[in-house]
Amino acid sequence: MIAAQLLAYYFTELKDDQLKKIDKYLFSMRFSDDTLKDIMNRFRREMENGLGRDTSPTATVKMLPTFVRSIPDGSEKGDFIALDLGGSNFRILRVKVTQDKKQPVQMESQVYETPDDIIHGSGSQLFAHVADCLGDFMEKQKIKDKKLPVGFTFSFPCAQTKLDEAVLVTWTKKFKASGVEGMDVVNLLNKAIQKRGDYEADIMAVVNDTVGTMMTCGFDDQRCEVGIIIGTGTNACYMEELRHIDQVEGDEGRMCINTEWGAFGDDGSLEDLRTEFDREIDRGSINPGKQLFEKMASGMYMGELVRLILVKMAKEGLLFEGRITPELLTKGKIETKHVSAIEKSKEGLKKCMETLTRLGVEPSDEDCLAVQHVCTIVSFRSANLIASTLGGILARLKDNKGVGRLRTTVGIDGSLYKMHPQYARRLHKTVRRLVPDSDVRFLLSESGSAKGAAMVTAVAYRLTEQARQIQQTMAEFRLSKAQLLEVKKRMRQEIERGLKKTSHQEATVKMLPTFVRTTPDGTENGDFLALDLGGTNFRVLLVKIRSGKKRSVEMHNKIYAIPIEVMQGTGEELFDHIVHCISDFLDYMGMKSARLPLGFTFSFPCHQTSLDAGILVTWTKGFKATDCEGENVVELLREAIKRKEEFDLDVVAIVNDTVGTMMTCAYEEPDCEVGLIAGTGSNACYMEEAKNIELVDGDVGRMCVNMEWGAFGDNGCLDDIRTAYDQAVDENSLNEGKQRYEKMCSGMYLGEIVRQILIDLTKRGFLFRGQISETLKTRGIFETKFLSQIESDRLALLQVRAILQQLGLAGTCDDSIIVKEVCGTVSRRAAQICGAGMAAVVDKIRENRGLDHLDVTVGVDGTLYKLHPHFSRIFQQTVKELAPKCDVNFLLSEDGSGKGAALITAVGCRQRELVAQQQQH
Repeated sequence: MIAAQLLAYYFTELKDDQLKKIDKYLFSMRFSDDTLKDIMNRFRREMENGLGRDTSPTATVKMLPTFVRSIPDGSEKGDFIALDLGGSNFRILRVKVTQDKKQPVQMESQVYETPDDIIHGSGSQLFAHVADCLGDFMEKQKIKDKKLPVGFTFSFPCAQTKLDEAVLVTWTKKFKASGVEGMDVVNLLNKAIQKRGDYEADIMAVVNDTVGTMMTCGFDDQRCEVGIIIGTGTNACYMEELRHIDQVEGDEGRMCINTEWGAFGDDGSLEDLRTEFDREIDRGSINPGKQLFEKMASGMYMGELVRLILVKMAKEGLLFEGRITPELLTKGKIETKHVSAIEKSKEGLKKCMETLTRLGVEPSDEDCLAVQHVCTIVSFRSANLIASTLGGILARLKDNKGVGRLRTTVGIDGSLYKMHPQYARRLHKTVRRLVPDSDVRFLLSESGSAKGAAMVTAVAYRLTEQARQIQQTMAEFRLSKAQLLEVKKRMRQEIERGLKKTSHQEATVKMLPTFVRTTPDGTENGDFLALDLGGTNFRVLLVKIRSGKKRSVEMHNKIYAIPIEVMQGTGEELFDHIVHCISDFLDYMGMKSARLPLGFTFSFPCHQTSLDAGILVTWTKGFKATDCEGENVVELLREAIKRKEEFDLDVVAIVNDTVGTMMTCAYEEPDCEVGLIAGTGSNACYMEEAKNIELVDGDVGRMCVNMEWGAFGDNGCLDDIRTAYDQAVDENSLNEGKQRYEKMCSGMYLGEIVRQILIDLTKRGFLFRGQISETLKTRGIFETKFLSQIESDRLALLQVRAILQQLGLAGTCDDSIIVKEVCGTVSRRAAQICGAGMAAVVDKIRENRGLDHLDVTVGVDGTLYKLHPHFSRIFQQTVKELAPKCDVNFLLSEDGSGKGAALITAVGCRQRELVAQQQQH
C-alpha cells in the first residue's frame, strides 16, 4: 500500500517537474491578463482604423460592411433557398420559416462535392457547377417553376456596396479559381443560371459565414449581435452603429460588420507575441505574411504548431530521448482533431500514446504527459487570443450603447469550438475576466451558416416588403408640385368666395373685415393698455410707444389665470373677472386716474362691424360663458367697467392675434402686409383692396382681412389629399368636420396624425413588434415638441429611442428610423400645404396691384414655425416655388397679441383724429 502511495508521490513530483520545464520552454506562448488586455486594446485600435475613412485603405483588419442592417425579429416568414460555398463541400438548403411556435424553421438540405479541379479551375467552371447543383436541387424539390428568394453564404473576404452584391477581395483557404477576384460573385452566379435557362432565382443576399452564424442565433435569441467562427479559419462579425462606418452613407441605425480579424497582425503589430513556431508555420503556408492572427489561433494550424514544437524539443533531447522519425518530420501528421483527443480528461493520455506511437517515436509515460501539456498550452493560447479580440468587440459594443453593463449574446460556430473538450469553457472564462461588466451568453449555432443565409434573406425579404408598404403609406403624404399648385388654386377660389357678398354666407374661408385700414407709419405716440384673451391665461399690458428719432416701445404686463368655473359660467361673471384683473393691474402701475385708450386682443371668431365692435360668432378652446355668443364683446367689456365704477377706459379696437402679428412686424418693416400664425392653430391675414371687400361699404384704400383659413376644406375641397389618418384625427376631435385645413397643418394636430399612423403601422406588424402599448392608445401623447425633438438633425437615433421610451414606447433602432421618417413626412406636408395657402395670398396681393413682381414681408408667429427644426425652411421654400413672381421676406413677430394690439389702438387713435379734423373743416 505504502509503495503505491510513494509511487504516486514520485509520479506527481516528476509530473510537476516535467510540466514546469515545459512551461518555461513555452513561456512565450503563455499570456498574463495584462498581455491579453493589451491585445484587446490593440485590436480595438485596428477596428477603429478599419472603420475610418482615411485609415481603412491601409488597415489590416478590414471591417467590411455587410449591408445586413437588422437581426431577425421573429416575424419573418416565407420559403427560401440557401447556398453555402466555403469549403470542399457545397451545401444547398430549402428553408421554410413559419410563425408556427413548435417548429418555426423547417429545413431540407443536400450536400454536393466540389472537386479539386473545379476549386483550382476557372471561375466560369466553378459557377457553372454551382448553378448545376442548384438546378438539380430545385428539380428534386419540384420548385423549378417558382422564383424563390436565395441567400448565398460565400465565406471569403468580399467588398459589398449592397446586400445582393459582393466583390471577391481575395481567395482564402484552398480556393484558387481564376478570374473571380475583383468580380461580383452574384453577377457571375446569375450569368451561370441564365446560361442554363431552365429556372430563375432571386439572389437577395450574399453573406459571410460569420454573419450567417450571427443571424441563425439571432433567430433564437434577439439579443445576439456578434457572430464568431472558430474552426478551420477564424473570423467575427458584430452590429456596429452606422454613424461610425465611414464607407457607408447615412448614420441612422446599425449594420453588421465583417471584421476579417484573421489578418490582425499582418502589419507587424503582433510581432512581440509571435514565436519561432508561428514564423515557421507562416513560411510554409500558401499565403506567407497573411492572416497571421488566424495562423496563431485557428484549427487549420493548431496540429502543425504542436508538431513543430515536438520536433524542436526532441532535437534538444527533451522528448522521446531525442528520437526523431521521418513521420514526426512530415507536415500535417498531427492534426487538430488529434490535439482535441489528447486533451480529453479521461482517455487523453491513452490517445496521446496512440498518436505518438503511430509517429514511431516510442513514447514513455512522461513523454505522453509532456505532449499533453504542450497541446494544452497551444490550444489555451488560441482561446486566450480569441477571447482578447472578442473582448475588444464587446467593449466596443458597450461603449456604443453607453451602458454601464452590457447584456448580449454571441453566436458561435466552428469545429474547434465544438469538438475540442476544453476550448469553450476556457474561452468563456477568459472573456468574462477581460470584460467583467458584461453578461455574455454564448450560443452554439445549429446548422450553421447556411440557415443563417436564409435568415438574412428572410430579414431582407421582410424589410424590403415592409419598406415598400411603409413607403406606400407615406406616399399619401408626399404631395407633388402639381398637387400643391392645386391647393393654392383652391385657396384662391375660396378667398374670392369669402370676399363676395353673394357667396360669403356659405364660404368656408370667411375673410372677415378687421377695420384696420393702415399699418403703423412711425408717428404713433402715447400710452396704451392692451388686453389679451385667448386661452386659460389672460394678460393685461401697458405699452408706452414713443415716436421721433429714438422710436421705442416699452411694455409692462401681468398675467392672470381664468378659473374654469369663470370660463364656463355666465358672461357677466367672465367680464367682471376681466375688469377685476385690469383694476388690479392699474393699481399695480399706479395709473387708476388716466383714461387710457385700450386694444382688446380677443382670439375667437368674431364678426366685426367696426374697429371697436366685434360680435362673438362662437366660443372655442374650452370657453362656454353664457350670454356672449351673438353679442358685441366690446359692449360687454364697457358695461363691466361701468359696473365696477373705479376707472374709465377708451376701448378703441378689438383685435385678432394674426392681425396683431402683422402690425408688430409692420412697425419694424413698413412693407409687411401679411400676418401668419403657425402654432397650435393656423391662420393668416393680409391687406386687401377695400373695393374687393363687398361686406364693407367704401372703395377707397385698403383694409386688413382676417382670413380664418383654418376652415379651408370644410366643404370637402381638400378631400382628395386628406388621408384615412386625417379622417381619424378629425373624428376624434372636439369639432368634427370643422377646421380641416388647420387639422392638417397646425401644431395641435400633427402629433395626433403621427400617432394614428404609428398605430396603423404597429397593427400591421411593422413597428414595436406589433404590440400597441397603452401609451400609443392615448390621445395627445405626441405633443408637437416631441416631433420637433425627434426631427432635430442633431439627435442620434439613440436619443430618438430615449424620447420614445419616455413615452412608454420601447422600440428598436429600426423602429426609431421609421418613427423619425413618419414625423418628418407629416410635418413636411404641413409646411407645404401651409406654404401653398400663403402662395395664394401673396399672388392675390400682386394681382390686386397689377404688378409683374411683388416684394412683400410676412410677419410670422407661432410655436410650430419658431421651434420646429424644418417647418420654416420647407414652408418658405414652398412659397418661393409656388409664387415665383413674388419676393417674400419672412419676419418673426415679437408679441403680436400684446404689442400688436397697442399698435392697432395707436393707429386707430391717429385715424380717429384725422377723421375728426376732416369733419371740422
